[in-house]
Amino acid sequence: MGGNAAGQPEACVYLSLGSNLGDRRANLETALELLGQMPGLRITGVSRRYRTAPLGVAQQPEFLNLAAQARTSLAPGELLRAAKRIERAVGRTAGPRWGPRVIDIDILLYNAVRMETPELTLPHPRMEERAFVMAPLAEIAPDLVMPSGRLAAEVADVLRREQDVDADV
Repeated sequence: MGGNAAGQPEACVYLSLGSNLGDRRANLETALELLGQMPGLRITGVSRRYRTAPLGVAQQPEFLNLAAQARTSLAPGELLRAAKRIERAVGRTAGPRWGPRVIDIDILLYNAVRMETPELTLPHPRMEERAFVMAPLAEIAPDLVMPSGRLAAEVADVLRREQDVDADV
């Protein structure tokens, strides 16, 4: 298991990225590029992009979503703060919950860490309910055991039948 200069072991993390405003592809690519430049984080896998219908607030453009796997020496809170800085750098501004956004970066899993703070809950509490999260995640980690005990591929297969999600080739 790798480490950093300080000798701390790296954690395996899974991230979900989504965009439905502006140049969605460019927003996702810019966010991935910035994540890849972040000290203490190394991207090890990225899914294809998936076109998905919005959840919650239906009257908004469809999203492009993807999942990324990474290794990090950052603590969960540090990773969250870095992700929020990247969101702002790509152009995200405050808006309604589940509303349109230039970019959204969510931490899905951080090793087997379970935590709940006002800022961050791990594992992500609603990921197994969302095809836009699970379809890309299952692409890069089909055998990943989810908090429910099911494999990512199994969860994604069920959700694909219930929700609108298509690979964006």
